[in-house]
Amino acid sequence: MKPIVAIVGRPNVGKSCLFNKIIGRKKAIVKDEPGVTRDLNYGDVVDGSLTFTLIDTGGFEPDTKDEILAKVREQARVAIEDADIIIFLMDARQGLVQNDTDVAGILRKAGKPVIYAVNKVDTPRVKDNIGEFFSLGMKEIIPVSAEHGMGIDELLDKIREFIPETKEEIKEDVERIKISVIGRPNVGKSTLVNKLLGYERVMTSPVAGTTRDSIDTAFDVDERKYLLIDTAGIRQKGKISRAVEQYSVMQAIRSIDRCNVALIVIDAEEGITEQDERVAGIAYENGKGCVIVVNKWDAVEKTTNTAKEYEERIKWRAKFLQFAPVIFVSALKGQRVKKIIDVVDEVNKQLSTRVQTSLLNKFFNEFAKTHQPPVYKSKEIKIYYITQISTNPPTFVAFTNYPEGIHFSYKRFFINKIREEFGLDKIPVRLIFRKRERG
Repeated sequence: MKPIVAIVGRPNVGKSCLFNKIIGRKKAIVKDEPGVTRDLNYGDVVDGSLTFTLIDTGGFEPDTKDEILAKVREQARVAIEDADIIIFLMDARQGLVQNDTDVAGILRKAGKPVIYAVNKVDTPRVKDNIGEFFSLGMKEIIPVSAEHGMGIDELLDKIREFIPETKEEIKEDVERIKISVIGRPNVGKSTLVNKLLGYERVMTSPVAGTTRDSIDTAFDVDERKYLLIDTAGIRQKGKISRAVEQYSVMQAIRSIDRCNVALIVIDAEEGITEQDERVAGIAYENGKGCVIVVNKWDAVEKTTNTAKEYEERIKWRAKFLQFAPVIFVSALKGQRVKKIIDVVDEVNKQLSTRVQTSLLNKFFNEFAKTHQPPVYKSKEIKIYYITQISTNPPTFVAFTNYPEGIHFSYKRFFINKIREEFGLDKIPVRLIFRKRERG
C-alpha cells in the first residue's frame, strides 16, 4: 500500500502548482484566484525507491462561513484524518497570517508527521523574510518555489524520512481474490459487507492490513478464497468529516490500490451521482476490475424493463465503465448478494487472462488486413505487430511507425475487437501504441 501525502494550506498559497510540479504533470487547475480546487486531486509519485500517492486538497479556512471554502475545509480535514504525511504550505509573499497559526494548531493535534513549507520564495529578499514563520514552533521550514521547481528535491527527501520501510509491511495473501467495497456514505456498504461475510461462511477472521489502521477480512465461499479490503474503514463511524462525501474518495484511493476487483456501491433510489462517477473513475484509472452494485433495489418501483433502463442510464453517465457488470441487490434483505461473488470470480478470471501468442498473432493478422488506421499528415500509418506485456488488467502493445497519429476512436475500436475475440467483455483492457525502433 502506497503511503498518502496530503498538501494542506489556505487558498491561493500554491498547493495545486506544487502538486503539479511534484507529480510532473498538470492535473490540478492552476489559477491565481482563491478556492479554485474544489475536489481532491491525486497522483502517484515515483522518485527512485520513493513511492507514494500525493493528494492536493482545497484551501483550508478554519473559520470561514463561505459555503465553498467551508466545503474545501472539510476536504482538508478528511485528508488530515487519512493521510500518512502532511505538507503544510504557506505563502512567503503574504507572510504569516492568523489562519496559518490556526491551521498549524489543528495539524499539531492531528498527531501526523507534518512538513512545513513556505511557497513563492522566488528571490533572496523573500527568502530572508521567512523567519517569522518559525514563530509557529517548528524546527525546520523548507522554502520552495513551486512555480520554478525550487525546493522540490528537499521536500521529497523529507517525505522519504517519514515513509516507513517497505519490509515492515505485511505481505498480502496472494491466493485470495482481494475485493474492495467503495462508494458514497450511506449507500449500504457496511450492510453489504456483513451480508457477504454471512453467506456460506467457512471462515471469517480479521487480518491486519498493510496500512496502519486497516483491518482486512478473509472469508471462503465453496472453497474459494477472498479478502475484503479494509472493512474497518468501511464500518468506522463517529468522526464528523467521515460523514462527508469526500471521505469516500480517500477511502477509495487507499483500498483500490490493493484490490483485484472493486465493488462500486450506488443507491438505487438516488441513482448514479457525480461522486459515484468520481470514485468509479479511480478504479478505472488504476486498471481494476469493477462491478457496479445497485443497492436498495427492493425500494424501487419496477416494471418489466426497469433494470435494463436503469443499467443504460448508469452506462450513459459513466461511459468509461461500459464493460462493468451491473448487479441489482438488496443488502438488507440479502437479495442477489451471493451473485456478486460469482461475478467477481468471472471478472478476476478475465483480469488474469494471458492470450497465447499464436492466437494473438492470428487475430492481429486478420484485423490488420481490413482495419488500417486513417492517414496521418498525408502519411500511411502501419501497425507491424502486437504483443501482450502484462495482466491485471490485460495490457497490449502495438508497434507502429506513427504512434502519435493513432486517433482515439481507432484505438477504442481496436480494444473492442480484442475484447470480442478473447472474451474480455467485463474488464478494462489497455492498449498502448509505441514506435517501432529500427535495428
